[in-house]
Amino acid sequence: MTDMGLVIVGAAGRMGRTLIRMVTETEGVTVAGAIEREGSPFVGQDAGVVAGLPALGITITDDPLPVFAKAQGVLDFTTPAATLAFAEIAAQARIVHVIGTTGLSVEDHAAIDAAARHAVIMQSGNMSLGVNLLAQLVRQAARALDADFDIEVLEMHHRHKVDAPSGTALMLGQAAAEGRDINLAENSVRVRDGITGPRERGTIGFASLRGGSVIGDHSVMLAGEGEMITLSHHASDRALFARGAIKAALWAHGRKPGRYSMADVLGFTD
Repeated sequence: MTDMGLVIVGAAGRMGRTLIRMVTETEGVTVAGAIEREGSPFVGQDAGVVAGLPALGITITDDPLPVFAKAQGVLDFTTPAATLAFAEIAAQARIVHVIGTTGLSVEDHAAIDAAARHAVIMQSGNMSLGVNLLAQLVRQAARALDADFDIEVLEMHHRHKVDAPSGTALMLGQAAAEGRDINLAENSVRVRDGITGPRERGTIGFASLRGGSVIGDHSVMLAGEGEMITLSHHASDRALFARGAIKAALWAHGRKPGRYSMADVLGFTD
């Protein structure tokens, strides 16, 4: 069986280099191309060398069109604007587009939905299998415990992260909201400062911490009278996101066009 050819976009970034290394180590997939932004000093360099590997014979380019046309999938942990452009090209090429980009707006998601009419799009706020299992557990816990249990989502990331709350925190908050059958946007509390008054019953709170080189820590606390349940996940290696993305790509290969999530990969939507 022929390996699935995967394009790595943002190839010279921290996640891009990790993806290149993990694809080369994983059976069933191969690096089919590497993309960087126009003007990047890494354009023209060998993707393997940039990732700290022996040369792969794959030259980093800033032109995705011919690369996408020869591949079966693309792994994308870039920026919202770049992801929308890649989604359009992936739709034209009819290939799998795995999106791990965070900070997407409502309008961005609508554009991705449009692209999913022609491409197989796998999108998640976090590609970790463990985090997606955590989301399922949060959904079940929120459903089992009523609003007498206050829900708080706490996350911490490295100092360079630009969005808050993180995409993972929002994904966990959404899971809790689904468990409670409420609208997250109408029931979330993102900032507390000054005299805020007592906590409003039924809301879902978020707290974002930033510092050091923390890859990603997430906890969901359900606090009741005299007891608290904490569900948490600690990421110690960026490679876990790459492994999840590759697993998602392999699962999506050959599927009908549409938008899927890691819940589909794990069988939670069957």
